[in-house]
Amino acid sequence: MMNLMKKKRNRSSVVAFLLLVALPLTPYAGLTGCAIPHVPSRIVYEDPVNYVRLEEDRKVLPEWPQSHFSHPATVSKGVLRAILSGLKVQEHRVALLRWIQGEAPLELVFNDNEVTLLSSEMADALALAQYNERVTFYLSEPLTFARRTITSGGIYIQGTELHLLLGNWRIIYGIPTYGMIYDRRYPMRPTVAKGFDLFFEPADAVIPQQSSVLDNLLANSKDELVIDLSKVTTQERTPVSLPSSVF
Repeated sequence: MMNLMKKKRNRSSVVAFLLLVALPLTPYAGLTGCAIPHVPSRIVYEDPVNYVRLEEDRKVLPEWPQSHFSHPATVSKGVLRAILSGLKVQEHRVALLRWIQGEAPLELVFNDNEVTLLSSEMADALALAQYNERVTFYLSEPLTFARRTITSGGIYIQGTELHLLLGNWRIIYGIPTYGMIYDRRYPMRPTVAKGFDLFFEPADAVIPQQSSVLDNLLANSKDELVIDLSKVTTQERTPVSLPSSVF
């Protein structure tokens, strides 16, 4: 009888050990804190250093229509070119620094080549997007084997409003020697503290948004713009066509 009980205890110990070894390999490995979060996405355009993709937004709920994006949407390349060309950034300075140094100069967010690439690929992406997918973009320029300059962010449309968030702008990102490479996986998330404010010209096309005091202090209040598409004009005056269900 004693031998039988010892055998059962030994078998139980072996089973427990095997479960501990196998646990990190199961789908529940996230409980250990080591799992890499998965971002559901679809590539629309990709080359060795840039991409435009469709990324699911988990804040959009099927049972809550008010949260749905107005996708798919047909926005012309001309309208997108006008929007991307009108985006500018300015170094964020607190009041004391502005008093000492004055206002920082405005700089274009994208150069001509970037505007040409993004306006074309974003137009295709918006036409393919589902109600819960936003269009994200990632631009990079290699500096060394382990460092690159990145600009990234995303857009989505609700009604006649285009929402644009700039996650990173000309940030020098050091590729880690081990671990996860965050800049390509999460284009809408900043890799460092943001130090810029985002503007659009003409300014009357921008829909003002409320922000908290903390966001203002951390320069997070002006990294996202909401642009009224009905006020965006191009030389060709190309119309914007959205699904009739959003009106």
